[in-house]
Amino acid sequence: MADRLTQLQDCYDQLATQFYASIRYLSLHHSSSTLTPPPSSNSQHNHNNSNANANANANSNHDQPTSQQEQPESSSYPPEQRPDTPTTFASAQRELAQDLLLKTKQIEYLITVLPGVENSQEKQEARITELDAKLREALAERKKAEEERELWLAKVDGIIGGIKR
Repeated sequence: MADRLTQLQDCYDQLATQFYASIRYLSLHHSSSTLTPPPSSNSQHNHNNSNANANANANSNHDQPTSQQEQPESSSYPPEQRPDTPTTFASAQRELAQDLLLKTKQIEYLITVLPGVENSQEKQEARITELDAKLREALAERKKAEEERELWLAKVDGIIGGIKR
């Protein structure tokens, strides 16, 4: 198991990935809506109508019906970009939001269990000194055990050598 700081970093990486995946899903699977033109004054409306009539006459052979231009069918989208039904989209939004909340709660928990959050610097230094002393003891015991092992190994080698002669 990784230490808590590594776990915390992994959680932040996963949260960033979840943010990206959520935004990507929402941007690809939302239902398209038609934009309404902003309200305009009569002078702008007349100017736009004259331009529209001129453009319509110039491109009359290439026009498609406006209903097809305004609302593209879902079959015109690539399969990964087809809009979801409103209920599916809403449930996916809730699930994505719950996943993000769960990950942030996990991050908050890891932050609260980090060592030293509630301890002062003096307490932390005293704990380090105590652990250092225990480590030195353990290393001394290990060294003594290794020396004892070497003695026993030499005795066993001597006995085996005596038996071979």
